[in-house]
Amino acid sequence: MARESSQFAPSWYSAFEGSTTQSREQRMRAFVRLWRAFMRARVFIASVLLALQVFVVVTKTGGPDWLVLLCALHLCATLVALFFWKPVEQGRPMHVQWLLTIGVDVVVFALLQFFQIGGINYTPLFALPVLLASILGPLMLALATAASVTLYLLGEAWLSAPLLSDVSTARFLQTGLTGTGFFLVAVLANQLALRLAREEALAASSQAAARAQAQVNELVIESLSVGVLVVDPHGVVRNANPAAQAMLLGEVSAQPAKLLLSARSSWHHLAALVHETFASGQSLEAETTIDNEERPSQRLHARTKLTAQGGRRSGLCVLFLEDLREVEARVRTEKLASMGRMSAAVAHEIRNPLSAISQANALLDEEVREPGQKRLTSMIEQNAQRLSRIVDDILNVARAQPSQGVGAATSLPLDQMVRQITHEWARQNQAQRTLGVHAHAPAAHVGFDPEHLRRLLVNLLDNAIRHASGKPSSIRVITQPSGSDHIRMSIWSDGQPLEASVMRHLFEPFFSSESRSSGLGLYICRELCERYGAQIAYQRTRLDQREGNEFYILMPASSAVPGSHQPVQQSLSYPVVDSLASRSEVQGSTLSGDPPLATR
Repeated sequence: MARESSQFAPSWYSAFEGSTTQSREQRMRAFVRLWRAFMRARVFIASVLLALQVFVVVTKTGGPDWLVLLCALHLCATLVALFFWKPVEQGRPMHVQWLLTIGVDVVVFALLQFFQIGGINYTPLFALPVLLASILGPLMLALATAASVTLYLLGEAWLSAPLLSDVSTARFLQTGLTGTGFFLVAVLANQLALRLAREEALAASSQAAARAQAQVNELVIESLSVGVLVVDPHGVVRNANPAAQAMLLGEVSAQPAKLLLSARSSWHHLAALVHETFASGQSLEAETTIDNEERPSQRLHARTKLTAQGGRRSGLCVLFLEDLREVEARVRTEKLASMGRMSAAVAHEIRNPLSAISQANALLDEEVREPGQKRLTSMIEQNAQRLSRIVDDILNVARAQPSQGVGAATSLPLDQMVRQITHEWARQNQAQRTLGVHAHAPAAHVGFDPEHLRRLLVNLLDNAIRHASGKPSSIRVITQPSGSDHIRMSIWSDGQPLEASVMRHLFEPFFSSESRSSGLGLYICRELCERYGAQIAYQRTRLDQREGNEFYILMPASSAVPGSHQPVQQSLSYPVVDSLASRSEVQGSTLSGDPPLATR
């Protein structure tokens, strides 16, 4: 059986270790730098040789005069190679650039060595082309260059002295040692160059991985909800992530600034905790409260960790700050979620006895005649209905219901359904004067199940009446177009602003600010909206010069008649008294606040 080739990488930054385009570009840049260095060395040597030959010609102590022309041409060739020649990629031995650099140098040095008359020895100059081929070229090119130089030296030794004489033997021995040295230089320089190239590539890869790791760490720390501060032994905060800045200062500073923990009296306990950590050399933790003049007090859980240097804990202290309200909210959510799963099982068992109680109460209500007994049966009926709604909420949350698209739902006239549902709700809750309905989308149709739309609107109205003041038109239901393909339905009430801790968990299941609520109403609203492709959100808005809470739903519009014209969003004014309370027209104001989701 063949093994699967797809495996996890040994590390997330392993992409930096391969032969990528970036690594090839880095190797090419290093090759070009070495190439330029060698070309400058060739220009310098050519200039020295030209000056030397001019001196020899002037003093008439050297070889023929045409060697000056040879050195001048060599200098011109080196200048062309330095300023006008672009090196090719490393690893191509048989290329014209090697013939025009190494080949030219070997020929020029050989001619100078052969035709020199004085005691000048040009043999050491052959080391330059050998090193050039060894460091910049492959090993084969280096060995070929060393072999050509050695053959030339052997030929020169054979021509310059009588064969089998003492001078010839010494010259051949010296040439052999020189050639051997050139071969050793070629091999060693080539291997050292390869090793340095590998080390440089590894260093570049490690640097890129370290840079990427630092960026990832910085991004993770900045996105943490836990505050992180880096404090030195003097109590100076060297670095702080946005969460820590928000906890200590109430705002996030765009420019990093050093803070002193002892600068404010509300931070003294944090400074003392850091000082005690440095003194004891151990990690500590404590619960503390930060009192702010302009903001509510914050309860924090502080933990300290010392950085390790050379196996010893010293240097800097990392202080972690965690908002206890967030911790308690997470614990409460986990507990309530567990209780919710258990409640679903209990609710299923309650449904049958509850049905029996409701039926028995209905039979009993038919037999009783006294007003006092009628009130008792009415109380039983109301509480049984309340229990039935709670059971239905729990079971609907626990029951796995497949999502359906908008196209599968019934196309409903929104304004007509809103008027019908709000009329029934206002009559049942005796809220005719409290509720105001402003329907401004007469031609709009939405893809929604009628019962689900009723449940969505009733849940939001029940939530609004619990927090509204009860004054006339303290609850508003508003429909209006939002662009060409969405309808916006808003439920507004003049209740008090929601706390920040409540807003963070507003649409979570089993979360409620009231002890008598199941905490499922808004969660079910969100689930119903998502099922039909709608969006629900909350914002604090101002209506008729009054601040209030607004839950708005952005629903995709569906055409009841093909080709029907969809209205475009416009500025609308809402009368103070709605159609349920009165038909009189009163001058209103335009709903303010954040724009709908589709126009953001």
